[in-house]
Amino acid sequence: MKKQIKLSLSLLVLISTSYGIAQDMGTIEFISDELSAVINKDAKVEKIADGCQFTEGPLWIEKESMLLFSDVPANTIYKWTEAKGKEVYLKPAGYTSTESRGGFMGSNGLYLSKKGELLICQHGDRRIAKMDAPLNAPQTNYTTVVGEYDGKRLNSPNDLVMSKKGDLYFTDPGYGFEKGMNDPKKEIPFQGVYKMDKKGKVTLQDDRIPQPNGIAIFPDKKTMIVASTDGEDKGWFKYDIDKSGNLKNKRVFYNVAKEKGMGGCDGLKIDKSGNVYATGPDGVWIFTKDAKLIGRIKFSRLSVANLAFSPDEKIMYITATNNVFRLKMK
Repeated sequence: MKKQIKLSLSLLVLISTSYGIAQDMGTIEFISDELSAVINKDAKVEKIADGCQFTEGPLWIEKESMLLFSDVPANTIYKWTEAKGKEVYLKPAGYTSTESRGGFMGSNGLYLSKKGELLICQHGDRRIAKMDAPLNAPQTNYTTVVGEYDGKRLNSPNDLVMSKKGDLYFTDPGYGFEKGMNDPKKEIPFQGVYKMDKKGKVTLQDDRIPQPNGIAIFPDKKTMIVASTDGEDKGWFKYDIDKSGNLKNKRVFYNVAKEKGMGGCDGLKIDKSGNVYATGPDGVWIFTKDAKLIGRIKFSRLSVANLAFSPDEKIMYITATNNVFRLKMK
């Protein structure tokens, strides 16, 4: 989610309609020829789903040939297939209480565990939960994976990733609160990056990012990247992962605080070669593992929130404002 999006959802829809935001199909900018190694020069971005409020958390499920993605304000996870298009997969997806509320209450980041379980960042319920049902027969039955730190309820878990050894890392900004950062229900005074080990112990890894967001592990399994949505440190930080799985040696990977484009730094993914695909101002920023900017997928009038790959990394799925896009890269 983006802190700088201060418009109400209804006004955002009005502006989208009036100015043709839905027609912003995205263009590929080749800053370096290195980008042609992963994206063909003639590749085109295509829209595959629309009509949502704010799309997030795309996850391709190869076994079912389906894309799952969150519509956060609608409290819904949709599935998309080539045959049937967009269909409701889970509702409610992130807020299961009967007490009425608004805001970004639904699910956000989605993750498929090694056991084939769907893990869900649930803003409204302020936890990471597991769906207790098969992927091909979804049910709104959830079990809490992690919902507290130091005896206090989390803010609104946003994104997550699991290491090969089974440590679960996640970010916990405050975007899910109905009344913003001053919501009286907020129990933790900061927005953290956390690790939960296989025994369920939760440890704080970083409390100095104003709004931590996307998170991913590099192929070397020794380094991690975390997005900082906005502010003076808007961009991405890199960490070393020590032998105990803790994050050390924090440093700037790339800073975009001076960029004035649409959207903040949100979800991201890393391919098998270590290239980083990170949503940021005006679209997806593409870097080498050494933070060299080699290209962008530009959406000048949409707020791009997240992306996902097919297993062979030849197809990218992008969530942007009320749409989902597909890019056949190779």
